[in-house]
Amino acid sequence: MQVKDVMSEPVTIDKSERIAYALDVMEKNGLRRLLVTNNGKLGGVITMRQIARVLGARQKLGLPASSLHVTTATLDAVIKVRPDMDLKDAALLLQKTSALVVMDGEDIMGWVRANDLLSAVKLDGVAADAMNIPLKISPLDRLIHARRMMLDRDVGSLPVVENGKPVGILNEEDVAKALRAFRDLVPSRKQEARIKNLLVTDVMKVDVKTAYVDTPLEEVRQTILKEEKGAISILNHNEDLVGIITRTSLIDNLVTSG
Repeated sequence: MQVKDVMSEPVTIDKSERIAYALDVMEKNGLRRLLVTNNGKLGGVITMRQIARVLGARQKLGLPASSLHVTTATLDAVIKVRPDMDLKDAALLLQKTSALVVMDGEDIMGWVRANDLLSAVKLDGVAADAMNIPLKISPLDRLIHARRMMLDRDVGSLPVVENGKPVGILNEEDVAKALRAFRDLVPSRKQEARIKNLLVTDVMKVDVKTAYVDTPLEEVRQTILKEEKGAISILNHNEDLVGIITRTSLIDNLVTSG
């Protein structure tokens, strides 16, 4: 199977647009990234994680998301691939990036994200085979602390835990949206002091999706795709959180097991 067999239509945004508009487009399309264009040509990619990075930056406090251009959060390093690339090679590349851009010369043909690839495969094994040991946060942790953990450890989701049990999950989308609202609602002169009062519990999702260590991995894959979950918390049979599975960890498992 080749890249052209699984690629999907990318959603693009011009580099002259604002971050607030980029967030609106992502939410409307259920995406965490957009391709950035300049006069119709590929200019990079903007992601939820980069937006969370920019909106939480101390030097940019006071500026609403509507005043910051897409270029302030654009990543120039985009991996371009040909439509006839083998899907196994694409999986290797997706371990390093959030999306591959399928090109025909200078023309954008499509993109391949983890979702696109995972929709075309079946997985063997159980959840324990693909789970990662999760970084954990408390509901009472500061949001800026959780954001810093995500950026420093390059993760998109953090389980929220009390007494070893999952009570919520925080992802980069939650952080980006919360920081946008904070900038829009809090006067600029008060932002630096008040941002420390924003807690994980104020932002996290409480509808935690879970599976057990012995849940078939194929069932986990289907749940992630059907319910559009960025991460699933993995429990042992004492209901304690012992791992987390994301789209990326499923791709990692696909590569190592294939």
